Amino acid sequence: MTTAHSESPGTHMIVLPGGGYAEHTAHEAEPVARRLSEIGVQAGVFRYPLNVRHPVPLDALRAEIARRRAAGARRIGLIGFSAGGHLAGLAALAPGAAADETVQFAVLGYAITSMETETYRPARLILLGENASPQLRRSTSLDSLVTPQSPPFFIWHTAEDPYVPPEHTYRLASALAASEVPHAVHVFTHGPHSLGLAQGAGEAAIWTTLADAWIHEQAALDHAIDTP
Repeated sequence: MTTAHSESPGTHMIVLPGGGYAEHTAHEAEPVARRLSEIGVQAGVFRYPLNVRHPVPLDALRAEIARRRAAGARRIGLIGFSAGGHLAGLAALAPGAAADETVQFAVLGYAITSMETETYRPARLILLGENASPQLRRSTSLDSLVTPQSPPFFIWHTAEDPYVPPEHTYRLASALAASEVPHAVHVFTHGPHSLGLAQGAGEAAIWTTLADAWIHEQAALDHAIDTP
């Protein structure tokens, strides 16, 4: 196990549990933050506002990012699941963030990435309403927000996910590739939605090991800030 002192104190990760923008799924919250702490990464759970319209959750998360940065974090990473993954992606990609609200990297698990598809409709209705315009649906779809300046992403999903199909991950990954944004993508053959840390879930359980190395690589860039 990596000890905490081996990691840069200038990096902090914010954990965003899923729950369809209607609740916060418990096993995607504190257990994930504890896991990050065990591998030497500072982390905390952020319970964003629920059952509210866009951009309320995004604005709240941006305020939390700014608060963490004011507390000393130089690099902010987000790790989100399902709807929390969608919010993490919005914070990482959507225009309009102030300098202290920027995100340096993001980890998304079985995330809702597109508001233009008809999958997981309840989350879209909560966030955008019944009669959301095509423009609003597109402006909250992560694949439409990617630019060559977007931060790196680690994305994972399962091919069997019945609630948020892997199409969501493929759409975002294709956009990242087209803009030459650094990214890692893992789609595992088996596994349901809402796996969280996926302990005992077969091949999907390896996602944490893969993410550990990727997160440490991103956090190590903090050391480069102090290197002449």
